[in-house]
Amino acid sequence: MSERPAVDTLGYEQARDELVEVVRALEVGGLGLDESVALWERGEALARRCDDQLAGARTRIEEKLTEAEADG
Repeated sequence: MSERPAVDTLGYEQARDELVEVVRALEVGGLGLDESVALWERGEALARRCDDQLAGARTRIEEKLTEAEADG
């Protein structure tokens, strides 16, 4: 895998797509231990980024629903 942008700069779709690539690379195997560990750590960070992005979206939706109920 080539040089990648910092995980915290990725949007949900970018992080998800890269996570899929990481999982595929780990499943195929043939990597050295150091590269496998680095990919695993990147995958963990990408998964957390996706979770954070989804949690943020969920919070914004709940806030909008609460506002709509208060206005309506």
